[in-house]
Amino acid sequence: MITVGVRLLAASTLCLLYVARPCVAQTDFPSRTVRLVVAFPAGSATDIIGRLLADRLGRSWHVPVVVENVTGAAGQIGTGRVARAEPDGYTLIVSPPAQLVTHGALYKKLSYDPAQFVPIALLAQVPYGLTVRKDPAFGTVKDFLAYAKSNPGKLTYATQGVGSTSHLTTKLLEKLAGIEMLHITYRGSAPALTDLVAGTIDSMFDNIGNSLALYNEGRVEILAIADNTRARSLPHVPTFKEVGFPGFRSITWFALVAPPKTPASLASKINADVLAVLSVRDVQEKLQQLELTPAGMNVPETEAFIKEEATLWGKVIRDANVQGE
Repeated sequence: MITVGVRLLAASTLCLLYVARPCVAQTDFPSRTVRLVVAFPAGSATDIIGRLLADRLGRSWHVPVVVENVTGAAGQIGTGRVARAEPDGYTLIVSPPAQLVTHGALYKKLSYDPAQFVPIALLAQVPYGLTVRKDPAFGTVKDFLAYAKSNPGKLTYATQGVGSTSHLTTKLLEKLAGIEMLHITYRGSAPALTDLVAGTIDSMFDNIGNSLALYNEGRVEILAIADNTRARSLPHVPTFKEVGFPGFRSITWFALVAPPKTPASLASKINADVLAVLSVRDVQEKLQQLELTPAGMNVPETEAFIKEEATLWGKVIRDANVQGE
């Protein structure tokens, strides 16, 4: 009994010493409702992933896990709210790359510091592909780039806006290939792909899940995949590495992160539970239906991945002098 009392006193003393971080009894987490913030509208890819995760974590934790859609300012409002939340694990955010990687380089002022979030887990990822309108002149990446070099500033490309992954990926290709194209912005992938099918625009970088059906129907071409390996659903489409661009990589991904100063032990506990969810067969099947590859990284691997992405796209943004609108 004396030994137990001494241990309890020591634990209490540690809690008082580390007041900057809440003293969380890991065996007690979670004991109440957990909120997963999604900074985009219901029905978006981020929202779908968030709800799938919330459902499975709720079953595992035996507490409600709810998705809250806090939209506005290109995801900055919801992300800022999580940044100011208590670092106790009860408020987390499911985020695509923009809020965690590119916004810090694109915008001079943010209500949060992306680098201060505590990574929990990488959830899923999908590569970008170079999608082009049907035209014999664009039979291969080599043909496409030759046309672009012969017609500087005339070949058009669509994006979802300045600073979007689609836009930055194209800027990276322009630099590596020594070409210049004409930028056309759209309110999302759907209207851009509609114009691509109609021949109004020439090309677009987008995640392959958005253009796969059109490709299978023979209405567009996907010339190459911006990943290290070929896509499961497009086994005959080469990677950019295979066509002469070994350093060219662009994927969109979704990560679960926690507010700044979340204890490492708590992050590891949540990570283990999330990885258990991602290993469930029907969860993997649902993600694959969205052309998403389930990820399985621990906390250090997730942190390293996000830092690597921030370095890559920060350089692209600076080199191309891209500024957020």
